[in-house]
Amino acid sequence: MSTGCVMLDVAGHELTDKERQRLQHPHVGGLILFARNYQSKQQLRSLVADIRQVAPDIVIAVDQEGGRVQRFRDGFMRLPAMKVIADRWLDRPKEAVALSEMIGWLMAAELIDLDIDISFAPVLDLDLERSQIIGDRAFGSTPEQVMALASAFMKGMHSAGMAATGKHFPGHGWVIADSHLAVPTDERPFSVIAQQDMQPFKFMIEQGLDAIMPAHVIYTQVTENTAGFSPFWLQEVLRQQLGFEGVIFSDDLSMEGASVAGGYPERAAAALKAGCDMVLVCNKPEAADQVLGYLDSLEDGGLCHRSLRISRMRHKNKVLDQLRIADVKQQVEMELA
Repeated sequence: MSTGCVMLDVAGHELTDKERQRLQHPHVGGLILFARNYQSKQQLRSLVADIRQVAPDIVIAVDQEGGRVQRFRDGFMRLPAMKVIADRWLDRPKEAVALSEMIGWLMAAELIDLDIDISFAPVLDLDLERSQIIGDRAFGSTPEQVMALASAFMKGMHSAGMAATGKHFPGHGWVIADSHLAVPTDERPFSVIAQQDMQPFKFMIEQGLDAIMPAHVIYTQVTENTAGFSPFWLQEVLRQQLGFEGVIFSDDLSMEGASVAGGYPERAAAALKAGCDMVLVCNKPEAADQVLGYLDSLEDGGLCHRSLRISRMRHKNKVLDQLRIADVKQQVEMELA
């Protein structure tokens, strides 16, 4: 089974006729859900079932990291920011590792229970006390701390049946600007980034990381392109030097950090040529249509290779033990109390 290379979104609690038509496009392989798509678990379950009926092979995603980045809240465990786990690691490292694994499992289990494939997690960036957009989303300020806690989080995700996506390669923690609103730059040399920020990515790849999302950041002493548009970062460093064989997702092409590549078709082309397997076009259906139309214009699908890697991101657990979900949720709540 293979799937298309574009991930897009839908507007509300139910599919419109236009959205059904768009989801059937051969280049659409993924759909990302947002808070606006959630009213209740029953409603979300119906929406996901409808999406599956229209596009059976699609990969359904959400950002459900925890803390300020948790799209579904009412009826779900309120997941802590990863800094809560990081703070515990400083004096109780074994407890923090166990807690991280439990939270990773619970996050994944609650989503898989609704037939959602992936949450774009864990964050592998370092909290270098400069980036507000990362900040408390990080598992710590040192590579060793992030590796210990993120690998436990991934272990929990894998145990539940969910693939893990590390972000934002090669590291977003140094930049100050928010890539949603600006084009951030990181002026440090490659050697510093490799010895510091990239270490969690390298370690997690060795531990079986399934996917990676690159940063919309320009590392000015390395290349003139953002990492997500850079063959150097994605092919030479990530694929060749680090030996990564999983999925590369672009970050959202509607973010300001992606504007350096031009219009939406140009952004998609730059990301796919650089080495991304799937591009995200969120919150702008007209932009998604532009990208799909551009890909249609290329011979034999052109840049959209319908990678088998993407199909491996589907979740691997059809039936989850509701009692175990409730038990782990209670354990996590007690640990966080």
